[in-house]
Amino acid sequence: MAHTGGMTGWTARKAAGDELESRVAGELAARGWAVSCWGQGALPVAVAASLRRTDSALRWAPDLLAAAGDLVVMIDCKARMTSRGTGRHAVERAAVRAHLQFAAIFDLPFYYVFDNLGVLTPMDVRAVGQAGPHSRVGSGAPYYLVSTAQDRDFSDVFGPGPCKARSAA
Repeated sequence: MAHTGGMTGWTARKAAGDELESRVAGELAARGWAVSCWGQGALPVAVAASLRRTDSALRWAPDLLAAAGDLVVMIDCKARMTSRGTGRHAVERAAVRAHLQFAAIFDLPFYYVFDNLGVLTPMDVRAVGQAGPHSRVGSGAPYYLVSTAQDRDFSDVFGPGPCKARSAA
């Protein structure tokens, strides 16, 4: 696989990430959740670019905050982080470490949502993930690799969608 770094690679990853964030926000809204963008996507481009060059845990701020009643959750959308060939998700180890810190500091649940709408927590990833190789694209950092068979169903975590809710009545 050729290296696709630089602005073009980042721009393509950002576009895919934005698309998944929008899809996840829509799915949550359809289930009665209030959703707000957060993280680097809510920052001015220059600030986000500078933050990405730091080692700060803040660079790993979740993409979305969602609330349903008294429950508030943090969500990081993982676009293009699943290999169709191996059936494994890849989550950067530094991100998992930071997300465990976020969950502890803010005392809120933290979830990863992948393209297939599978859901995992940072604890899930750390507990069942295998130490993966350094990536040849993106940040070049090491990843945890987690089988998609470990996914939690989106509707089980965030509630049934409108079609499932209607058919259950």
